[in-house]
Amino acid sequence: MNLLQSIAAALTPLGLLWTLLIIGAATFLHELAHFALARWQGVAVRSFSVGMGPVLFRRLWRGTEWRLSLLPIGGYVEIDGMAAEEGPGGTYRQPTRGFAALPTWGKVAVLLAGPLMNLVLAVGLMTLTFASQGVPAPDRARIEAVLPDSRARTLGLQAGDVITAVGGQDLPETYRVNGQPHAGWESVRDLLATSGRKVLTVERGGAAREVAFDWQARVDGVQQRLGIQYGPDVRPANVPTALVTSLQTTAEAVPQILRAFGGLFTRFLTLDLSRDENVSGPIGTAEIVSRAAALSPWALVQVAILLNLSLAFFNLIPIPGLDGGRILLTLVGALRGRPLTLAQEQAINLTGFAFVMLLMVFVVVRDVSRFF
Repeated sequence: MNLLQSIAAALTPLGLLWTLLIIGAATFLHELAHFALARWQGVAVRSFSVGMGPVLFRRLWRGTEWRLSLLPIGGYVEIDGMAAEEGPGGTYRQPTRGFAALPTWGKVAVLLAGPLMNLVLAVGLMTLTFASQGVPAPDRARIEAVLPDSRARTLGLQAGDVITAVGGQDLPETYRVNGQPHAGWESVRDLLATSGRKVLTVERGGAAREVAFDWQARVDGVQQRLGIQYGPDVRPANVPTALVTSLQTTAEAVPQILRAFGGLFTRFLTLDLSRDENVSGPIGTAEIVSRAAALSPWALVQVAILLNLSLAFFNLIPIPGLDGGRILLTLVGALRGRPLTLAQEQAINLTGFAFVMLLMVFVVVRDVSRFF
């Protein structure tokens, strides 16, 4: 099987379609937020493109040329006064109108609007999910599947059973292993790490019962398996509770996302092409979406949440060429009392843009390399 066949085997047409829709919606709303904050402050927006590259369709409406471009990877808005303007004799000069004439807070508002839109979208989708599906209950472990011909099957455990206590002790909200925090439901695995008499308190249909059994953790040096797949239970939640849980979940995700980006930059600088489960390129993303599409609509919503969170925080990284980099240059200009010169700004932005492009190429190459 050649490379293209290997990639095609990992993807599905429906997965590719959903990938384009999810990324397209996230990008469109990101750029729409930039557009809205610029227009709200009276700044003209020359063009708004969905997609990149050659323009397939264009239409002028209310002073903005709306475009549909060939490559379904991102989009852009051309805001008046953000790029250099042409002067006499074909020279270029620092713009003085539109975006350039806005106060510092106005510029930051335009630049910050895109990432904030993705963040709001992620929190909104999380709130919808929690309000519809319930919020995680870290002190309860729900059995999602019981493997055939397993010890769990002979004990009468079933999918949907909820483990509430181990050895007569209620599961904790959180506990620590080697100093690292874990949700209480994960402590069930520690029960099976040692041999002896085990007792699980299990709820089924609102009634509790105890499941007691003798357990041998290892047989001939091989770790034994009870034969269950499990995760946190959920509790019904109203919209305010779902919103609070969404905000807490987002705050908890920030360090993980930043560590993932930090790992990506380290791998890029050292040209490490080994696989990293925390960051996916376009092929890896399409593969994840393909798997999610085969599971349920809620699985696709989870992917959309992760993608919007990643897009929000990635764009806030202070690298020239990204929104975070532009915000940094704006703040530096405000602190200096005057903006950077055109030559300085162009050199910094060009360097940042080149870095981001090389990073994208690295991610794609690493994405493809795992098929070899």
